[in-house]
Amino acid sequence: MKKPVDEKTLREKLTPEEYAVCREGATERPFSGKYYHCDDEGTYRCVACDNALFKSDNKYDSGSGWPSFDRAIAADSVELRSDETHGMRRTEVLCKNCGSHLGHVFDDGPKTTGKRFCINSLSLKLDKK
Repeated sequence: MKKPVDEKTLREKLTPEEYAVCREGATERPFSGKYYHCDDEGTYRCVACDNALFKSDNKYDSGSGWPSFDRAIAADSVELRSDETHGMRRTEVLCKNCGSHLGHVFDDGPKTTGKRFCINSLSLKLDKK
């Protein structure tokens, strides 16, 4: 269940770029995010609320320009929503805890799950092992 979000507090906590992605649905430029080439082990969390979202064990290089994962850490950690903006049909991925925009999920991932969670680095923080 989503917690109430204090936008004023989030504006103070997040950088303008993080806020634009998480709260306004922006997208960082491909190949620009700090976690795109990151191979560190740990848990990726929501930068806005610290909710655990993805494990490094499920991260892979999709070549898309954004960090990609084949699954979320748990079914109840993310929310999926239909997104038909920009003339495309996609599935948006949001933090289930605070509703922050994370990225999108596609059905062209590895054979293990067939999913590619294409996530903005700006919406994540890595809790290293």
